[in-house]
Amino acid sequence: MELTKNLTANLNKIKQSFGGSSDVIIKQFKCDFLSCALVYLKGMADVVSLSDFVTRPMQEAKNLPKQNPYLYVVNNIINFPEITEQTNLSELVTQITKGKAVLLFNGHSMAYLLELDSPKERSLTEPPTSAVLKGPREGFNENLKTNIAVIRKIFSTNQLKTEMLTIGKITTTQVCVMYLGNVADKTIVKQIVNKLQKINIDGVIDSYYVLEFLKPRQQSMFKQLGTTEKPDIACAKMLEGKIVVLVDGSPLVITLPFVLLEDFQAADDYYNISAHATFVRVLRVVSCLITMLLPGLYIAMQMFHYKAIPLKFLITMVNSTQGLPLTPVTEILFVLVLFEILYEASLRMPEYLGIALSVVGALILGDTAVKAGIISPPAVMIVALSGITLYTIPDQAQQLSLLRFLFTLAGSTLGFYGLIVLSIFFVMYLNDFDNYKAPYLSPLSPYVKTDFKDSFIKQSLPKMEFRPKTFNNKNFRRLR
Repeated sequence: MELTKNLTANLNKIKQSFGGSSDVIIKQFKCDFLSCALVYLKGMADVVSLSDFVTRPMQEAKNLPKQNPYLYVVNNIINFPEITEQTNLSELVTQITKGKAVLLFNGHSMAYLLELDSPKERSLTEPPTSAVLKGPREGFNENLKTNIAVIRKIFSTNQLKTEMLTIGKITTTQVCVMYLGNVADKTIVKQIVNKLQKINIDGVIDSYYVLEFLKPRQQSMFKQLGTTEKPDIACAKMLEGKIVVLVDGSPLVITLPFVLLEDFQAADDYYNISAHATFVRVLRVVSCLITMLLPGLYIAMQMFHYKAIPLKFLITMVNSTQGLPLTPVTEILFVLVLFEILYEASLRMPEYLGIALSVVGALILGDTAVKAGIISPPAVMIVALSGITLYTIPDQAQQLSLLRFLFTLAGSTLGFYGLIVLSIFFVMYLNDFDNYKAPYLSPLSPYVKTDFKDSFIKQSLPKMEFRPKTFNNKNFRRLR
């Protein structure tokens, strides 16, 4: 629906579009001989700027020209550079909901959108999920414009490309695809943009709404896209040839293509000495294996392969498990479920009740259950060790938690054979992943020699002359 030259009729249409909502502010005033009106949402637009730069100069204006007075007011009276024209009513209403103010004149069918929105936003503090000892501490917030500006501050180049999309019929959420034009593969960019354009949903509240549609395998339990809350990590991935997707209202940025190796790397690795970074990465791999396999190995050895247990440890196990009412597999599963419940409760418990929960969980439930003869000390120790190592790779915690249950069941049914078969199955399954032309297990499978310089082994920056060949790039050389 198009606007008319009648100011009253236009204002009535805007009122009807909002259904008489009380937070829609309509301020009518005079600019010399012109009848004008400002429309904005309370709390969304910056009323101080509106008063200083729009209404006050317009009300003080005198002797406007008779020919095209509207353009004269917009170009000469209003002291604000960001003004766009609009004649479509539905688009006008959409822009008002996004915090813009609208200026209308009687006798003129053109409306003027004033970029005076002042959203309340969180400061760029260090994300709680990505704390570092060294390196930048700046994090993304929930404002898309701010997040784009933070990335542009790092990349002072015209090669930084952005593509804006609107997703969500009700929320009309802004989504931005960013990449380096001289590095990223344009075919992958087009593939991502096409997937985003096909999303037909009522609303997008967070990046995870978009992430679900970008996953190559919708039903897979494995993580397929990278995420970060830190601008330095997002920019480092863009320098490797990756594409980032930013969603308005979310501090979480999606990075893709994604390979499994990324979650074994951390921002600290690039700000510390290479030898220590290599040691920590190997430690993360060992921790991952302990998390997945330790409970299953414990049950398999206890039920099927007890001869493989050292004699002294076997005697200790027999003494501690003697007389327990639960079978070994039931005991381990019970402790695993108990730890998961404690974790969920501590995560959502009010902060001031956290200490009480720790006392109840660790002392009363754990210690009392052992003394009462319900569970054995080795079972508690095995599950506790598995739980501690789980969070050395926090981005894979959900997947590892599920895999731990699967390997526990495999070890309890077929022993070592079950663990080996399940391991082979998952390696074959992940090896078949083609995540936006990036092999999921690269650089191990397929073997990419140059990418090993920044894999489980971290070499110094001067030795990493090439970008990862795992991802399709226009320019593989990054150091000359």
